[in-house]
Amino acid sequence: MTQPHHPTPSLASLGRVHFIGIGGVGMSAVARIMVARGIPVSGSDAKALPVMTDLAAAGARIAVGYAAGNLGDAQTVVAGSAIRPDNPELAAARAAGLPVLHRSEALAATMADDTVVAVAGTHGKSTTTSMITVLLQGAGLHPSFAIGANVPALGVNAAHGSSGIFVAEADESDGSFLNYRPTIAVVTNVEPDHLDFYGTAEAVYASFDSFTALLPAEGVLVACADDPGAKALAERTLARGNTRVVLYGTAADAAIRLHEDSGRMGISSAAGTFGLDLQVPGRHNALNAAAAFAVALELGVAPETAAAALADFSGASRRFEFKGEGRGIRVYDDYAHHPTEVRAALSAARAVAGQHKVHVLFQPHLFSRTREFAREFAEALNSADTALVLDIYPAREDPIPGVTSGLIAEHLGAGGSLVGPGGEAVQAVVAAAAPGDIVLTAGAGDVTAYGPQIVEALRIEAAGG
Repeated sequence: MTQPHHPTPSLASLGRVHFIGIGGVGMSAVARIMVARGIPVSGSDAKALPVMTDLAAAGARIAVGYAAGNLGDAQTVVAGSAIRPDNPELAAARAAGLPVLHRSEALAATMADDTVVAVAGTHGKSTTTSMITVLLQGAGLHPSFAIGANVPALGVNAAHGSSGIFVAEADESDGSFLNYRPTIAVVTNVEPDHLDFYGTAEAVYASFDSFTALLPAEGVLVACADDPGAKALAERTLARGNTRVVLYGTAADAAIRLHEDSGRMGISSAAGTFGLDLQVPGRHNALNAAAAFAVALELGVAPETAAAALADFSGASRRFEFKGEGRGIRVYDDYAHHPTEVRAALSAARAVAGQHKVHVLFQPHLFSRTREFAREFAEALNSADTALVLDIYPAREDPIPGVTSGLIAEHLGAGGSLVGPGGEAVQAVVAAAAPGDIVLTAGAGDVTAYGPQIVEALRIEAAGG
């Protein structure tokens, strides 16, 4: 069920490394850092992607399409989670007896000699990892980093830094975060998700306990006091008696505490109180910033430097990302694919919209997640003025009988309905929105492509087309 947890190999021991599925955002991140650290890297993917051109320019040997010959003289193979067992390169690697690593194992080897900050949680990982990285860069610490999303503020999703600090997004969805050896573990929240992998909520909680148990004697858990799951994890970790815990949030017992005074956000620690000016909206982003602030203090950054550096953060790609404007209507896109994330994204949209309306085009991701959370998705979507729901994006899953977007639709309020794909969805959004309103496309599938189409349709309409 879980990924194998072998002793972490050293980077040098991997030899020449071949990546199957190198164009993926997580795979390319590891490959990019290996190339920067002097490891001979090759890789392939089913189609040519811009990141592959970047990697080739950096010195990697890149092939488009899968063929056994692409392995060349590789000594270690890294296979992306989407790679099928019958992939010719994977089959050839296994036949040759080459070690085949999961992406997380390759990343663990890459950062084996660094001070590791691993960011875990059901939501907010990419944004929090990005914020920590931007903050540390602003403080002059130059960390290495690997993030599961492209980050406009950084220009790239991974880089080799010069400081011996490595900031990594740690994915709990398949248990692979247990391959890391963090010195600082950040947990933004703990909720049941990925039940297609874990089976039960209890198994999700147990995996986070295993994650905090990886911390060494001098390590620290940085956990959100405002999230019941993270708070409970912190209490269980403290009860084990061998790990220091730092809580952040608005709660009174948080060592790093967020507060608002006369509309201005502030952050307090034992070192004093500092103003917090964020470019990104929403309470969830303020909490992510508090996590980044806590990590910076642990790494010796002066609190006033940490607070000032957070003002440079302009958001992670597909996290309330501005796509354009037409007819006075602003369009944003968000990767939200869990009810809590949808609620947070719509809360941010509401803050930006002010007195105007919010319209969301939502695409459920995975049949299993839709089945587990249909009612919760509907309750989150009902906070929008208009909620249009597309068919389920299957991703890696086969259909489950009886599981459709209709399970969500039956709990939607007056502003909610199912909508067909393509032009039908675009026209439905355009018809619903008025000048000053906010449109949000949300989901982890190809719904992201709708934002530019909606902007284009709005501009054509505004021009009298």
